[in-house]
Amino acid sequence: MAAQSDDEDFDLGISLESVAAIVDAARAVQETEESGADARDEEDEEGLDSDDDENMDEDALRAFIADLNEDEQASLIALAWIGRGDYSGEEFEEARTLARERNIRDPAEYLLGIELLGDMLEEGLAELGLSLEDTD
Repeated sequence: MAAQSDDEDFDLGISLESVAAIVDAARAVQETEESGADARDEEDEEGLDSDDDENMDEDALRAFIADLNEDEQASLIALAWIGRGDYSGEEFEEARTLARERNIRDPAEYLLGIELLGDMLEEGLAELGLSLEDTD
């Protein structure tokens, strides 16, 4: 898809800075889950409780998403759907409208349930001709 040339004409519905923060946090949570599984097993055997430290990033991410308004949450869900290939970039408004209409009870829970969420959001942005590098 061609890059969006008129940023004023395209309303993503959420700031690129917020998306970048969510992408970074989602990737950190995923890395913690992947690398922490073995460490958790070892610590559990030793009677140590590592859940508090490991869930801190995930809890913060959940809170961040929960604090977004409905339009921002719908935009995030639409971005993830586009990144996953459920919709094309041209169908962003349709995807965002559907995300709003579905009235997902816990958008944070839903989004964190999407495998490779950070990658899906970044792919969604790319499909729209946007980049996280635009936040620098």
